[in-house]
Amino acid sequence: MTKTLVSHPASHGSEAVTRLDPLWTRIRLDAQTAIKNEPALSGLMQSAVLAHDGFATAVIGRLASRLAHPAVSYEVLMGTLGDLVSHDPLLTEAMVADCLAVADRDPACTRLLEPLLYFKGYHALQTHRFAHTLWCAGRHDFALYLQSRSSEVFQTDIHPAARIGKGVFLDHATGLVVGSTAVIEDDVSMLQDVTLGGTGKDQGDRHPKIRRGVLIGAGAKILGNIDIGQCARVAAGSVVLHDVPRNTTVAGVPAKVVGEAGCAEPARTMDQILADKNISD
Repeated sequence: MTKTLVSHPASHGSEAVTRLDPLWTRIRLDAQTAIKNEPALSGLMQSAVLAHDGFATAVIGRLASRLAHPAVSYEVLMGTLGDLVSHDPLLTEAMVADCLAVADRDPACTRLLEPLLYFKGYHALQTHRFAHTLWCAGRHDFALYLQSRSSEVFQTDIHPAARIGKGVFLDHATGLVVGSTAVIEDDVSMLQDVTLGGTGKDQGDRHPKIRRGVLIGAGAKILGNIDIGQCARVAAGSVVLHDVPRNTTVAGVPAKVVGEAGCAEPARTMDQILADKNISD
């Protein structure tokens, strides 16, 4: 599935920037157009987009503004997150891949500006990326603070130790819970109220492993140290307690294989309808 975003002609002065960073140039043009269409939001567009010199710093600024609290200020967050990005270029790579994933998979997204400014699923995921980097560096308290604050602001709860690949799309994201030993590989899409949880008080590796290209429908609960195979599809409301083979669809409580995945890349098509032809008796 390929979606064309609303485009704006680049001005002559931005041609060099476009060649260097077309994503950031497009977002700046979107912000300038938004100011013309909605002058009341000019302050937001200036502070959140146009005042920054690149996509990564704009993402950091947006997160810091949403997560700031009297206990941990905007300035502290800007400095801490900025230092992490400067030492780990993979953070920026993941930010970009996630933004493009939203643009590709969400029919409600018509501009690259929108994930950056408005989409809490995108914001929650980027907050987790910083929390995970801090966790891996042994800065557990700051990582847990970001987790706690993200849970409060974005209504998502992703443990900082959870490992998440790039090109991931959290659609709506409200109610998402991801346990500490969970793994989510590249190009996964998940909707709201999904749980990747354990099954009790067992220690060690106890959470699901979501392989590349998987689509998880709204309200699905995936429990235990189980494997959801590459490009599988988990139907909305399912409770998954056992491994799921790759390229299959599972549904029900408890979930069972009901057919093939229906397409080569379910995470990109975002098709959650269980068509009769894909369901076995």
